[in-house]
Amino acid sequence: MARYVLVRPARLDLETVAARTGLHPELLRRFAALGLVETTRDANGRPCFPLSTVARVARIQRLRATLPVNYAALGLVLDLLDRIDVLEARVRSPRRWT
Repeated sequence: MARYVLVRPARLDLETVAARTGLHPELLRRFAALGLVETTRDANGRPCFPLSTVARVARIQRLRATLPVNYAALGLVLDLLDRIDVLEARVRSPRRWT
């Protein structure tokens, strides 16, 4: 009989993300409330973030520094940039002719 081990995805706590990004934890909570970063709660109710959050926050900081938009509008900008990435990947992938 095969045994399967359930593996939890690696997550970072709020303090770790704050230390790695240089942002105040309250600003990270605001990002989560605005939907700019993904978050879940651990068993104790504390926020946890995926490993990709550090890179996403760096992207948010770069965009905020170069675009005259508020954090709420940055959500739309990030969504559009993500869609562009998907479309560019489709264009670059080899096409199948059917």
